[in-house]
Amino acid sequence: MRFLRSPLHLEINEQKSRVGPTKDCTFLGFAFQGSRIYWSPEAFQDFRHRLRQLTGRSWGVSMAYRIRKLNEYIRGWMQYFGLSQYYRPVPELDAWLRRRLRMCFWKQWRYVRTKVRELLKLGTAKQTALLTALSRKGPWHLSRTLATQTGMTNQWLTETLGLVSIRALWIALHYPS
Repeated sequence: MRFLRSPLHLEINEQKSRVGPTKDCTFLGFAFQGSRIYWSPEAFQDFRHRLRQLTGRSWGVSMAYRIRKLNEYIRGWMQYFGLSQYYRPVPELDAWLRRRLRMCFWKQWRYVRTKVRELLKLGTAKQTALLTALSRKGPWHLSRTLATQTGMTNQWLTETLGLVSIRALWIALHYPS
């Protein structure tokens, strides 16, 4: 600190500045462990919180608008934090996001007839669609059932609806072909 003040004549904000090991510091949303760069836990929590807001059940917008906003946010976040070498939570986060979207569809369909009709359109077996639609469980629980998984497949979410995969973006940034 003395070197920065005396010969360089710099103003230093003591509350924001810190000298210490890199493993204890975060900078612009990144944390450092040895020679590796990770996103900070706070940045990751903010990311999950924003995804939770964008996939909220009570947000009354069309699914096309919701997915467009999700894609914008995910692409922007990955362009900034894609520098991170931390891959472990990425596949789990990707699966969690798809489950949240299935939950939004389930909530949007609302009535049993609509749920059955939409699941049958997506290719779910009739008996499975009926039993799932008649269930009294909540949307979060039912978003992981056989009927929703076979109807609203990952392929359907990406190809038909245009949902961006967090995992695919991370891999494309780290292993360009």
